[in-house]
Amino acid sequence: MNFLELVQTRQSVRKYSSKPVENDLVLSCLEAGRLAPSASNSQPWHFIVVDEPELLKKVADATTNGGLPINKFAKQVPVIIVIVIERPKLLTRLAGKLKHKDFEWTDLGIAAEHICLQATELGLGTCMIGWFDEPKIMELLNVPKSKRIGVVITLGYAEENYLQRKKIRKSPEVLYSFNKW
Repeated sequence: MNFLELVQTRQSVRKYSSKPVENDLVLSCLEAGRLAPSASNSQPWHFIVVDEPELLKKVADATTNGGLPINKFAKQVPVIIVIVIERPKLLTRLAGKLKHKDFEWTDLGIAAEHICLQATELGLGTCMIGWFDEPKIMELLNVPKSKRIGVVITLGYAEENYLQRKKIRKSPEVLYSFNKW
């Protein structure tokens, strides 16, 4: 499929089948993330693949905490990818301070979307999760306390015929303009 078709096909999957994900497909998704562009080529990320069933259950549980009925679908997936933010290069940190920007967060978003788009192209479903118990996941995965977890991505085969109701997108006139606001 061409790129626009890929973008139109990608959706946040919240119903997964029990079919395991082949390791070569997981590695292909990780490679897409690894190749994502980043400020000063810092590559400020580390991907942790969680696929061991007991650990997977604990990490999934850490995305559903807080008493809110969200992210329960994470308990269905065969793979979770946790993206840890690494410290960017000195040049990137200095530029970020001067411009009041955290470039590593932008870089992380690009890498995460590369993973999700590659998964879609391979016939897999994903959902980026931003609501999670960061200290708990850090403890479970032995992430150093000096690090931050940026996003958790569920990865698996969508339930057969799964199609999330697409929310109506804002019109182009509202979302972009040329040469001025």
